Amino acid sequence: MSTRNTPPKIGDLPSVGRPASSALLAAGIDSLAKVAACSRRELLAMHGVGPKAVRILEAALEARGLRFRD
Repeated sequence: MSTRNTPPKIGDLPSVGRPASSALLAAGIDSLAKVAACSRRELLAMHGVGPKAVRILEAALEARGLRFRD
């Protein structure tokens, strides 16, 4: 899957890199609220989403008073 057409900014998501952003978009995740509906394990299972992206997403969730489903 090419990441060339992945927009640099997706909704209220922090910048997590093109591969992770592409994977999130492919899964229909375009907001922190949708990230909060996922577990860390589900996110890490997505091709392109690694531990660093999950840490960035977790920090953004915490800043909004949210957390992962698990």
